[in-house]
Amino acid sequence: MSNLDERKEHIVLATHSNLKYPESLVLDWGHEDPLKRGPVVASQTNPKARNAIGTHSGSYAVYRALSIASGKFPQSHKPDLTNTFSPVPMGPFPSWFDETKIVSLDPWGLDPQNHFRPFFEKEYDIRPSIAVTQAHLQIPEIHEAIKAGRLKVDGKIIKENMDIKTTKVAIEPVWFLPGMAKRLKLEEGVLRRILFQESGGMYPELITRPDLKVWLPPIGSTTVYIFGDPRDLSNPSVELSCRVHDECNGSDVFGSDICTCRPYLMYGIEHAAETAQRGGVGLIAYYRKEGRALGEVTKFLVYNARKRQEGGDSAATYFKRTECVAGVEDARFQEFMPDVLHFFGITKIHNLHSMSNMKYNAIVSSGIEVVNRVSIPEELIPEDAQVEMEAKKAAGYFTSGEVKEGEELKKIKGRGIS
Repeated sequence: MSNLDERKEHIVLATHSNLKYPESLVLDWGHEDPLKRGPVVASQTNPKARNAIGTHSGSYAVYRALSIASGKFPQSHKPDLTNTFSPVPMGPFPSWFDETKIVSLDPWGLDPQNHFRPFFEKEYDIRPSIAVTQAHLQIPEIHEAIKAGRLKVDGKIIKENMDIKTTKVAIEPVWFLPGMAKRLKLEEGVLRRILFQESGGMYPELITRPDLKVWLPPIGSTTVYIFGDPRDLSNPSVELSCRVHDECNGSDVFGSDICTCRPYLMYGIEHAAETAQRGGVGLIAYYRKEGRALGEVTKFLVYNARKRQEGGDSAATYFKRTECVAGVEDARFQEFMPDVLHFFGITKIHNLHSMSNMKYNAIVSSGIEVVNRVSIPEELIPEDAQVEMEAKKAAGYFTSGEVKEGEELKKIKGRGIS
């Protein structure tokens, strides 16, 4: 029997509130004992035994479905997690047990085969939502920094071939809905209804299964790059340089010059490596929020609108063009961004590479101390990105440089866009 035939055999709908299966696990979010808290189970192999809405792998779940439908992926497959554990220990930290610190990821999703062994023995379909590995980065800008004398080859952080040693952490979103609603100052029911409507009704359990408090949304993950000893992240006496960076594929990967994203990211990596070399630790958190979480299609439309408007591209209309196309200037909610930092037990950032007031406010409001803020050096700003930079400065972004304020720029001062 093919995988597709197996799929036709029997379908279980878990969309009614009166369907509470005895196989389902209780999930006590924030409990200090992982066995009493319970694992997050969004089972593909046994839909009756789930305690979470959605599925692992975020947006990639659709590709898994295509593979199953084509007969190339066994529907009943459960991953063999032998030798997949993290090469460095991480946590637990007090922040893992605090709903005000972590609600958008599952800290116990790292190495669940260790935390939830009894549940594995009962053959629950438990899958990691966090993975850690180590690698080396080959970055042209780092080679240039070494040749210019700003960085040095030390054989530990930067190898003889100019590669940077890093620890990489991939984190899938796992949303604890009551905690997220509280963070946003909403009723949980309102949040669930809007999520249901805006996802095209894809997840009816958001409405019909209020007993299921966790949702694995079909969105991109976050990747963290650590330079130096990851265990030092939780030590406030060790210098930490950090860049919290929202994805910009055109600039980050392909070097588009209309924004400062890649230059700022590379500057953050350089400073993170330098900090690690002098005994500190560096961290780059890379969030998949393309185009201010509006998407790349919307972003390109905005680019066209900016350049074709009467008078050409202008700092005074920089945010307005986005609002005209998308309906909002920025769809990112930075309130959840610090959750990733709390996963590592961070309580103090000595050097924060971000000019964004929204990011800074979210980090500080979550209880993390920020000592210094670092803006991108003027010489790293591409010519075509000057419009963006002047608009952001006028809107209240942190900068150590001059803020130009004509009458038009004064109109956007204080808008506070990140």
